[in-house]
Amino acid sequence: MSYMLVYSANVVIPVEVEIPYLRVVIEEKLMFICKKRMDAVYHGQLYQNKMASAFNKRVKPRQFALGQLALKKIFPYQEEAKGKFAPNWQGPYMVHRVLSGGALILAEMD
Repeated sequence: MSYMLVYSANVVIPVEVEIPYLRVVIEEKLMFICKKRMDAVYHGQLYQNKMASAFNKRVKPRQFALGQLALKKIFPYQEEAKGKFAPNWQGPYMVHRVLSGGALILAEMD
């Protein structure tokens, strides 16, 4: 018990390593599963980074200034979307404030 508290590992005698006891077999399987899980996480992060960079290639950054006029896109799930022949944009709006990350606070023209 004190060995585990000091070294944070269980004691394994050499005989247990030569003769595969259940504890050694289970430990090996858990280590294998942990490695596979970490590989899957790494692969998922790599895939997400590739998809983000592929998407961001097509994004055209635009700089807005105070007082500039802008249109606001109407997305299909918004209440303003009235159907197939409805306009896709609302506005014009005046840029009231520019926030970090490209976010805008828009104000009505009046």
